Formats: sequence, C-alpha cells, structure tokens
Amino acid sequence: MTTASNNSQAASMVQSLLQPWHDAVEAPAKAQEEVLHRLLKMYAQTEYGAQHGAARIDTVDDYRRAFPVGTYDEHYRPLIQRVMAGEIALLLNEDPVGWAITRGTTKGESKFIPMTQTDLMMRISAGRAMMNYVARHNRYDLFEGVNLNLNFPSVVGKVPVGDREIEYGYSSGIYTKFVSAFTAIHSVPSQEEIDALGGGKTIRDWEARFELAYEKCKGENVTLVGGVAPTALRFARYLKRAHRVYPRDLWKTQIVTLGSVPGINTRYEPALTALYGPVAIREIYGATEGMFGQQRDEKRAWVPNYDLFFFEVQTRSSTKMLHELRPGEMGSLVVSTSILPRYRIGDLILAFKPPYFRCIGRDQWWTPLRYAWNEFTTLNLGRL
Repeated sequence: MTTASNNSQAASMVQSLLQPWHDAVEAPAKAQEEVLHRLLKMYAQTEYGAQHGAARIDTVDDYRRAFPVGTYDEHYRPLIQRVMAGEIALLLNEDPVGWAITRGTTKGESKFIPMTQTDLMMRISAGRAMMNYVARHNRYDLFEGVNLNLNFPSVVGKVPVGDREIEYGYSSGIYTKFVSAFTAIHSVPSQEEIDALGGGKTIRDWEARFELAYEKCKGENVTLVGGVAPTALRFARYLKRAHRVYPRDLWKTQIVTLGSVPGINTRYEPALTALYGPVAIREIYGATEGMFGQQRDEKRAWVPNYDLFFFEVQTRSSTKMLHELRPGEMGSLVVSTSILPRYRIGDLILAFKPPYFRCIGRDQWWTPLRYAWNEFTTLNLGRL
C-alpha cells in the first residue's frame, strides 16, 4: 500500500475521532444538553439515579435540584464501597470491567473508581491532542513511529467485587492501553510489559520501568512521548545518569502529550524542550474519573470534551455551566461522568477566551496566589 493511501486512511480515522469534539466546541450549550440527556438515561438504570428521579428530569435546573454535588470522601466513597461489596446496580448500569486508582489523595489514600465498557470507550479521547496535532500540521508520518510509553501500570492487583475479582490499576496506564488499541500509534514498551514489572512506586521500581523503556525504544523511531509530565522529566534525567544521553540525542520526537500537573506549557516547558528537543507540547487534562479535555492547538490551554462529559463550575457566587464562565473567572469543577453524577473533582478551573481553560491546581485558597506567582516567574503573565 502506498504512503498516500496510508495517509488517506489515517486522515479518515483521525477526522472521525475529532469531528464530534470540534462540533461540540462550536456549540457547547447544545452539546451539553445532549450529553446530559444521554447520561440521565444511564443514571435512570441505577439505584442511585432512580432515587433521585433521573427518569423524570428534563432540564439542567431539574438536574441540579434532584442530584446533589458530591466529593469522593464525603459522598461517593461509601457508595463505591457498596459497589465493591456486590451492589453493582447502585451506581453502574453495566458490569464493571476494571478499576482505576489514584496515586494517592492529599490524605495519602488512593481513590478507587469503577470503570465500565462505556466509560473505557470515552477514555479514547486521551488521543485527541495528538491526533489534532497530526491533522493540523499534516504530520501523518507520526504514525510511522512509536509512542514512548512512560505511564504507570494499568494492572496493579485485584479487588473483590461481590463474588468475583476485578483488576485495578493507574488511570494513565489504562488510558494508554485503550488508546493504543483504537488508534494507529504503537506504544513501546507495551502496557503489558510495564504491568509485568509490578505496581511498585519506589525509585527502584521506576528505574526498572525506565530501563525497559530505554532498551525497547533505543533503536525505534520515537515520534511521540505520552504520560505524566514529572515522569517524563525523571526519565530524561535517568537516561543521562545511566546512559549519558538525553532523549534529544536518541530521537527526533515530534510531540509530547502530557498531563497530571498544572503549568506543563509554562513552568515545565523549558525543561521539556531542553531534554527532548524542539517538540510540540500538548497538555492533556484528565483524572482517574475521566479524560475531560486536551490542548487543541498552539494556545497553551486545554479545550473541554463537551461531547462526552457534563461540566459545571461552582464559583463564589453561583453554579454555572463551564462554557458560561467569562474570561478571568474561576471556580471548582463539577463533572458528570457515565458513572458519577455531579462529582466535584477538587480542581480549580480558570477560564480564558472561549473555548480555552486551565486547571490551575487543587481547590485551595492559596492556589490562585501560587498560580499568579508561577505566571510571574515564568514571564507568562496570563498569556495563551
């Protein structure tokens, strides 16, 4: 098959995955109304949704009156524990196929979030940042290379759910496993190879993963690096210490798609380009509970997945839809996923000119002050 034919097939695939996102960004109010009705049909099939009258809800105001906003610790933890005990229908309209865990909350305990097949398919949106870069810059040669996979294990252990056991792992690894299965990019090492090293979090555990990545990728054409931003920096420094090379010495990487921390395009940018070369940096905004947005272009902010999740924001004065925030306005993000209605995730969101947003950190009183200081010290000063 010719290169032109391959590019044509890749372009068709990329377009089919991107178009729903682009359409929703153009008409967010319409998209959010459609998402809400789709979610309500799922909620109506659960005990929790039935208790709150999901089948009788028609408007956003009805939804807000019927369903409370809840955090993990104060609201959802006991419900999820009951799901683990076998009450599947309490929160899920499908059987769980896996569990995602966090790397540890501020209290040091991991959150467990159940995943269904519907939920997993939504996580494919993790690939949109990369695919939009390919489409905008006509860089379909990216698919001729591999993704340097620096993610956490997708399988760490098993948890009992009723009378059976289901695997659990870190969300970044789970994202990669399923994005790789549904897109043209090949991840090296494979998520299965990473999983085989175990789920430890010590320095020795990470050095084993980094050495695996080096050995598997040193002779490959690495066109993409995906994962958690601090881990990407740690890997580059490990290469220099263990093998006296930087990633820029080994590969001509086109793009890095990274998440997990604020400031990837500002505070982290100098180190990333110094270690990996003149790469395009694309931020992914997601959490254990879902993949909520990704960077669309050179503007250093992410754009929401209005076609997949329902987004509200609690500001100082009221609860608004995310797309209703004015530039400069901020608030605490509330997401509705296929599993969790009106979940306050604990992130503080800052609005820029539509459709751009930044997560500036956890919802704490000092977060805006720290963000302002970081903007000043990086000379970014609120610029996109």
